[in-house]
Amino acid sequence: MTAGTRGAGADGFRGWREAAREALYGPYGFYRRTGAGPAAHFRTSVHASPLYARAVARLLCRVDEALGRPSGLDFVDMAAGRGELVTGVLGALPADVSARVRPYAVELAARPPGLDDRIVWRGEPPEGVTGLLFANEWLDNVPVDVAEVDASGASRYVLVRADGTERLGEPVAGPDADWLDRWWPLPPEEGLRAEIGLPRDRAWTAAVGTLERGAAVAVDYAHTAGARPPFGTLTAFLEGRETAPVPDGSRDLTAHVALDACAAAPALPGARLLTQRDALRTLGVTGGRPPLSLASGDPAGYVRALAAAGEAAELTAPGGLGDFGWLVQPVGVGDVLTG
Repeated sequence: MTAGTRGAGADGFRGWREAAREALYGPYGFYRRTGAGPAAHFRTSVHASPLYARAVARLLCRVDEALGRPSGLDFVDMAAGRGELVTGVLGALPADVSARVRPYAVELAARPPGLDDRIVWRGEPPEGVTGLLFANEWLDNVPVDVAEVDASGASRYVLVRADGTERLGEPVAGPDADWLDRWWPLPPEEGLRAEIGLPRDRAWTAAVGTLERGAAVAVDYAHTAGARPPFGTLTAFLEGRETAPVPDGSRDLTAHVALDACAAAPALPGARLLTQRDALRTLGVTGGRPPLSLASGDPAGYVRALAAAGEAAELTAPGGLGDFGWLVQPVGVGDVLTG
């Protein structure tokens, strides 16, 4: 019996990890659906502006230089949705890099029509990657169990039914308890909650393990030790709005990522944690307004530059997308982010 099913019975209750896995990735799960895909329910940095894909393309070029411009350069888009990011990156690459790039989109949903024929659509990342693996808002959708402190001060698994009704199950034990002790210790105060991030640590370690040389980047809603949310972050999105986390397959289920724990899991040197705001600024996305002198000399160019500045400001905004965490893990190369 897995941690996610401890304490479950014939009444339909089971752990959040198992429930979310079926609701998101089962035969009728949220991410298996055809149509517009996740973009119809929530907006990521990829959808906010083409500046984001251009920044990732710059990062891929820096990885290319660090690798000595190999004859084959891999770009792996994890949790690719409908291929929006990989398509944008391909369109933003210089011709000499584009000619050598091998693009992969990793996604469980079926390949959407009209996608660039160069893009290889896969359910799992390829092995032996030489290049950049980029995971934008992937780890927050790796299902995890939820723990809650009971009246006696013990941390117990939270069990849930398909209609969202919850109750407490058995005490958290084994590797899950060890993870909580190290990364998200819960004081003995009834009602405090945590998401047990061990499956995400393992998923990230496996993703990094597909690289021979290059870099892996995870971008997500994140928190770190010393600033864990006291009642967890489990939530859902449906048709553009945040809503109750009900594991019935109708909505996205997500929880913020303990990105510091993920960073430590592969036990490789050089890992960096920083905000999206700082990461994008190193990649040329600043949000600075164009000079007013441009308005008289090139009015159309001024309007375009002003629109781009607004998009850059959204991508780097405090309290918004700019606060997302970036985890950059080089493999066999130096610091690729700053070049």
